[in-house]
Amino acid sequence: MITKIGYKALQSNKHNLVFLFLFLIGTFTVFSQEDKIVVMPIKAVKDTITAPLLSAEMLQDSTLNDSTKTDSLGKKKSILLDKIRYKAKDYVRLSQKEQKIYLYNEAEIYYQDTELKAGIIIMDYVNNEVYAGRLKDSLGNYTQLPFFKQGTQEVRPDSIRFNFDTQKALIWNSRTEQQADAGNLGSDSMKVYAEITKKENDSVYFLSEGKLTTSKDTINPDYYIRIRKAKFVPKKKVIAGLSNLYIADVPTPIALPFAYFPLTVGRTAGLMMPTFGNDPNRGYFLQNGGYYFPFGEVADLTLTGDFYTNGSYGFRTQSVYAKRYRYRGNVNFRFENLVTSQRGFDDYARSTIYNIQISHSQDTKASPNSRFSASVNLGSSSYFQNSLNQLNVGNRLNNTLSSSVSYSKTFPEYPSVNMSLTMTHSQNTSAPEGTDNIQMTLPTFQASLERIFPFAKRDGIKKGAIQNINLQYDVNGQNRLATNDADFLTAKMFDNAQVGARHRVPISTNFKIAKFFSVTMGGTYEDVWALETFGRRFEPGENGERGEVVIDTMKGFDRFNRYGVSTSVGTTLYGTFLLGEDKKIQAIRHVMRPSISYGYTPSFDQFFDEYVNTDTDEIVEYTRFQGTLNGAPSLGKSSSLSFSLANTLEAKVRDRDSTVLEPKKIPLLSNLNLSTAYNFEADSLKLSPVNINGGTSILDNKMSINFGAALDAYAIDNNGRRIDTWNINNGGSLFRLTRANLNVGYNISSKMFGKKDEEDEEDEEPDPYDYVAQSGGRDDDLFGTADSLYGDQGAFEDDDGDEDVENPVYATKIPWDFRLAYAATYANTARQNEFSSHSLMFSGNISLSPRWKIGGNSGYDFKNKGFSITNLRIQRDLKSFVMRFNWTPFGRFRQWNFFIGIKANVLKDLKWENRSQPVRQ
Repeated sequence: MITKIGYKALQSNKHNLVFLFLFLIGTFTVFSQEDKIVVMPIKAVKDTITAPLLSAEMLQDSTLNDSTKTDSLGKKKSILLDKIRYKAKDYVRLSQKEQKIYLYNEAEIYYQDTELKAGIIIMDYVNNEVYAGRLKDSLGNYTQLPFFKQGTQEVRPDSIRFNFDTQKALIWNSRTEQQADAGNLGSDSMKVYAEITKKENDSVYFLSEGKLTTSKDTINPDYYIRIRKAKFVPKKKVIAGLSNLYIADVPTPIALPFAYFPLTVGRTAGLMMPTFGNDPNRGYFLQNGGYYFPFGEVADLTLTGDFYTNGSYGFRTQSVYAKRYRYRGNVNFRFENLVTSQRGFDDYARSTIYNIQISHSQDTKASPNSRFSASVNLGSSSYFQNSLNQLNVGNRLNNTLSSSVSYSKTFPEYPSVNMSLTMTHSQNTSAPEGTDNIQMTLPTFQASLERIFPFAKRDGIKKGAIQNINLQYDVNGQNRLATNDADFLTAKMFDNAQVGARHRVPISTNFKIAKFFSVTMGGTYEDVWALETFGRRFEPGENGERGEVVIDTMKGFDRFNRYGVSTSVGTTLYGTFLLGEDKKIQAIRHVMRPSISYGYTPSFDQFFDEYVNTDTDEIVEYTRFQGTLNGAPSLGKSSSLSFSLANTLEAKVRDRDSTVLEPKKIPLLSNLNLSTAYNFEADSLKLSPVNINGGTSILDNKMSINFGAALDAYAIDNNGRRIDTWNINNGGSLFRLTRANLNVGYNISSKMFGKKDEEDEEDEEPDPYDYVAQSGGRDDDLFGTADSLYGDQGAFEDDDGDEDVENPVYATKIPWDFRLAYAATYANTARQNEFSSHSLMFSGNISLSPRWKIGGNSGYDFKNKGFSITNLRIQRDLKSFVMRFNWTPFGRFRQWNFFIGIKANVLKDLKWENRSQPVRQ
């Protein structure tokens, strides 16, 4: 049992160490008289010592027999600032002959924030020193190594010697762990070893023959940095002389005459070590060197850059910011100046590429009625294809960049109003050069009024067609423009801007007929505004040449309106086929949702004009609103009847487990939809094609199947144009297949074949390839894995890899996964009868052992007769290190890269990386 020691205020601090030790064991009362120290034993512990009698002089001493008198100098403070707790398993013994106090076997001392544990603790109260050491058992093995903790600092030496007067200490074979992150000791923490450590004061230690490592194995680390002499400041730094790297106790030629190791807790500013290499087209280079700037707890800034000896360079900035309960986001900017060859040579070329990414999200608690968000990804269309620092093959195949910045505001008073202002951007990176591949809205304004029920109470139940009548109002205004890479972010991008607005008022109601049929009726009124319209006139040709239509742009406000009505009737039909409870398939359920809709739109002839084509004497009708932002009014009435049928099919199947009484529901067809329309007002081709689409999952949801098709009842002429003749009357079938598509996906892994408890255990383990998907690539890795744009190759999942892993029985337990995707598109609109796309893709990963993982992806394009992008990868967990090799052996993006480095962030700059350069586009 740990004893709590009481203490008195002492009259002199001259012999602090003696007082401390004698009070510690609780066996003596100590008095001070002039320059003398009087020690009175209170009790003896396994000893025959008896308390001496007090002398007359001592009894007459005013400091002892008169508690009411006080010293003229005042009472001095106690040398002990807290209660001391101690214990020892075998004994606590005082040796007056040696003038030492012994605590033996599992000795422990606790004082304030200091904790000392050891096999034996010896206190020398003459020399004011304390010694803590280990014990040797009957087999000659040392046990109970000392453990010293003060605050958050921990030291685990073989032995320690400390002097209370000088506050210095000598520590043999010390082991301490420095946090890489506040409160997070683990694989990222720096372990500091030293044969001899001299404690100069509370914040400075001098080391002799030390080791620095992040290995979890504290006895035999798989690697360490040997330092001959060093100055160690806990939580701040280690400054060392000659240092070199040892791997498995084997010295390597990697050495420095002096070294600096930061050990600060939390985020601190510092250099980022670059990667060295050589590019045949650009010379030697340094990549991803830079500096990190933290700005308090709110934001940070990372500056990295590349430099090539032929003049190419690049730089990147990345800033992450966050304020709790307010907002969070990041801003990235990347720029590269690419120079090929040398100036003066025929193959010399220079180009610049850039990319901007911004992400901002507002916390919902910050403002419930307003919100600002941003997601921006724009820049050069060729950035991801030509970036020298880009390793992400999946991003290289990305054909679209998109952005959106929006602010929304809600006025909650009834009727509530929602308003938003949005800027959007869409960029096709695979479009031919010079085309308008960039579309932007700067900005889009939207406002909408809450749905109003004028004939019903606000808090009542709405019944019948009258009470369900409701109306809304919304407005949409845009400034839309289209441009290309050459004019992007210049004044020319606004030359072809389109500005317009659309006001819309929908009115509708719904009710039921005969309890089974749902009826919806309504109409919509639109008022469309434009600031620019286009007139047309025919200019006859000269000297017998054909004339041409001239388009005149007319600036100024103009408007038109359009409206229409519609109604729809729908119901739901259920059908169940019972096959018997004793059968494997007990029942099949079919659900059908047919719907018939009718819509009518009048002709808006008042917005149409005419011109005469003098070449053909043909009168041509046109509307000046053709080519405006929100479309044009229609010429001619539209009276259309539409039909749609949605189907689902599922089966009830008896479970394999006989203890489960309820059958399982298995979808046979998740959906099967058919739709078509018939326009009564059309002069020809009144029946629209029949569209079919559906999907299902089979093999216990391991395989997903989606399909679609279009069937046309009309025939086509020799030029491939539809004619107003039924296909069956033209010598064909009832319907003509014009297009079809099929997509099949199949996922399977070793987890699906294990027992339920084994699956649960495996689900808790992190996927070693998760870091791939989180870097921006596809999560199915069908087009390769993703690596960081900043060259750190992603964070390797630790998954307790440093612990010894028992090799599994490889015949029954090798973790693996496999994905397959098949896609085919058939086109036959003009009797071409061909597959426009037809490909098979697959990817997979396998763990050959607990530390070896390999994976790959490839595919075959049956249309173009060639393999799709192929990538092979190998990964080896070397406990403290990680090794990766990625190889794209052929194709447009062929390259390879090799990486080996320390997993811990504190020493992640200790790495070696080599890669081939991307093929020049």
